Amino acid sequence: MSHKCAQWVFGRDVKGAEAAPGVTRKVLAYSDEMMSVANVFEKGAAVPMHSHPHTQIAYIVEGKFDFTVGDETKLVQKGDALLCQNSEPHSCVCLEAGVVLDVFTPMREDFL
Repeated sequence: MSHKCAQWVFGRDVKGAEAAPGVTRKVLAYSDEMMSVANVFEKGAAVPMHSHPHTQIAYIVEGKFDFTVGDETKLVQKGDALLCQNSEPHSCVCLEAGVVLDVFTPMREDFL
């Protein structure tokens, strides 16, 4: 069931989908212009290097991750954020189980 442009989206009602082994993605509130996505990671899970035509901000809600953006890798943890410009290669490895909240502009049709 689509909740595009819904004013309220309750995470408990959103079914997750496997984004990568050990990573569950929940598409939360979104419109054509923007999308929020919660990603729940198991320790050791990884998202391989990739890029997309969307600008992305990732906020670390819980856990610790090695994030690579371009050719730079940083340890990020709860309370940290990072920006990936459109088409910029990026990846991550989960060092401590956690949650990453991604915001994309425009929305990711491939996630629906």
